[in-house]
Amino acid sequence: MSFKENLKSELSYKNMLVKELATLTGISKNTIDNYLNVRGYMPSADVAVKIANVLGVTVEYLVTGEDINTEKLSQGVEIKELVQDFKQLCEDEREMIKDIIKLLKTRKKRQK
Repeated sequence: MSFKENLKSELSYKNMLVKELATLTGISKNTIDNYLNVRGYMPSADVAVKIANVLGVTVEYLVTGEDINTEKLSQGVEIKELVQDFKQLCEDEREMIKDIIKLLKTRKKRQK
């Protein structure tokens, strides 16, 4: 899908009018209409960022219709939390966790 189609889809999903988006982004309604019309102009990067921020999506999503970074970001946050939790454990507890991981790896190899 194109930027134009993704923008239309997000506006519809958020139940937002073009004039509301214009007010929230500081971008003129006419400019946003140009992104949505038949020609489907592409905004500059800074304008796309403003639009994406207001709509709560990434610029990548608006341009491509895909948002692969969201999954990567959530995995990164989860890993950071696990590392923080691990650091707070005493040495014996850390060794237990390491043993559990080794056990799971061995089990996984056997299942293949």
